[in-house]
Amino acid sequence: MKYVSILQSLDGEHFYTGITDDLDARVAKHNSGAVQHTSKFRPWRIKSYIAFTDEARAISFEKYLKSGSGRAFAKARL
Repeated sequence: MKYVSILQSLDGEHFYTGITDDLDARVAKHNSGAVQHTSKFRPWRIKSYIAFTDEARAISFEKYLKSGSGRAFAKARL
């Protein structure tokens, strides 16, 4: 199972989109400061996530969410 997630910093201003096999472990890693890109905006919470059984679809959806139209979609719908 692959999870595409959108994390939100508790300040509410920063978002991070990623893909993982273990959602809880990945959020813990972000909150511990182990991910350099997100360490300065912690703590993080899960805003939304979608589970996929097909890895290719998960990767494709994550890529879409990182595009301009995908960010607009996520902001309006997720």
